[in-house]
Amino acid sequence: METLGIGARVNHPHYGKGVVVETASEFYTIWFKTANTAKTIAKDYTELTVLENNGNSSESGGISLADIEQALDHVLTQRLHEFQLVPMATKWNDGTLVLKPQDNSLQAKEVPIEVFFHKIVMLRDRLRLIEQKINAHKVLTDAEKVELQQYITAGYGSLTTFNVLFKETIHQFKGSGKES
Repeated sequence: METLGIGARVNHPHYGKGVVVETASEFYTIWFKTANTAKTIAKDYTELTVLENNGNSSESGGISLADIEQALDHVLTQRLHEFQLVPMATKWNDGTLVLKPQDNSLQAKEVPIEVFFHKIVMLRDRLRLIEQKINAHKVLTDAEKVELQQYITAGYGSLTTFNVLFKETIHQFKGSGKES
């Protein structure tokens, strides 16, 4: 395997995509997005796939402040590009969600659809974060991870009603009945 430098992008079969943030004589310290933490991986680990080796390897194995700044800049740049604006279908722009009780003596509740949509997107993103934390959990068995994942998938299925609000289908909820 080629020598990686700080800032190199890799893919681990369990932890997913990561960025090398430190190098030592026998190990790399890699920050993994899905685990939201850094892991120490042996340099001779054969299942680590190099996506981009734009890092600067150091002959002595030491890390300078410039190396750390470059790695942090690279990680932050990548993280900023991950957060994308999820567009709402234009037919709902400036719309209002009205919750009207059957009893006409009670007042209806009106919510701007943009506010409601934002809350749905936040819920989706939090469910995804829970998925990532479950998948990266160190103590849960694979069977326990699958069981918890099924609850999240069922939750996605319950939220498919709101897919009509999304402009692009790639952002929509998918339950266990739909294939990507």
